[in-house]
Amino acid sequence: MMAASGSGARSLPQHVAVIMDGNGRWAYRQHLPRVAGHRRGAEVVREMVQSCVDLNIPHLTLFAFSTENWRRPPLEVRLLMNLFRLLLKREARKLHENGVRLRIIGDRSALERDILQLIEEAESLTQNNTRLQLNLAVNYGGRWDIAQATRAAIAALQSADSNLQELDEQDIARHLSLADGPEPDLLIRTGGEERISNFLIWQLAYTEFYFTDTLWPDFDRASLEHALHSFAHRQRRFGRTGDQVLEGDCSVSD
Repeated sequence: MMAASGSGARSLPQHVAVIMDGNGRWAYRQHLPRVAGHRRGAEVVREMVQSCVDLNIPHLTLFAFSTENWRRPPLEVRLLMNLFRLLLKREARKLHENGVRLRIIGDRSALERDILQLIEEAESLTQNNTRLQLNLAVNYGGRWDIAQATRAAIAALQSADSNLQELDEQDIARHLSLADGPEPDLLIRTGGEERISNFLIWQLAYTEFYFTDTLWPDFDRASLEHALHSFAHRQRRFGRTGDQVLEGDCSVSD
C-alpha cells in the first residue's frame, strides 16, 4: 500500500490524469480482435477507479476518446461508442454506490442522442457524490477545450460590457472543462509513447509526467503504485528554485 511506503498522504497527487494507450496492441499480442483489447481496457478502468478510492486520491481524469479518434476505421469507432453505451448503462449505479461522481468532458455535439441521454442520467445520478471525482474525456481535445473556453470568456466580457483587451489567463481558465477542480498533479501514459496527444494541454502546464511501456490492459494496482512512488520522490517547484521549495517559500505560485 502507498501509505506504508513512508512518503505519507501528502506525497499523493490530488488529481491523476491518464492516457490509456495500448488496447489494440495488447489484443494483437493475444491474437484477439482489437475490440477485445478495448473491453479489457474497460475492466482496468473499473480497477483504476477502485484503486483511487482506496488510496484517497480525490480526482481522476481518463482520456477515453479524442477528437482525433474519429479518424479510426468506422467499425472500430462504432464498437468504441457501443462499449461506451454499455459502460454508462452498467457502471453508473456501481459508481453511485461507491460514492463516485461521474462527469463527461469533451465536445458532445458529435455524440448520438441516446449516448447524450445516458450521460445526462449518469451525471445526474452521481452529482452529489464526493468520494472520487471521475472525469471521462470523450470526444475531447485540448485545443478544442482552449478554443471553447476562449469563446465563452469573450462572451462573458461582452455581456459585462468589459473591454476585450482585458481578457487574461484567468478569464479563459474559468471556462475550461476542469475549471472547478485542481489541475492534474500527475499524468500517466501507458503503452510506451511519450507525448500528450492533445490531452489537457492547458491544464498540464506544471503536471509531472510518468510514461510506462506497460499496455493499458496490463496496468494494475501495482503499476499505479509504482507511478505514485515515482511522483512522491519528485520536487515540484512551480517556477521557484529548489532552495525556495526546501525552505518552504510558497510566495511564488505557478
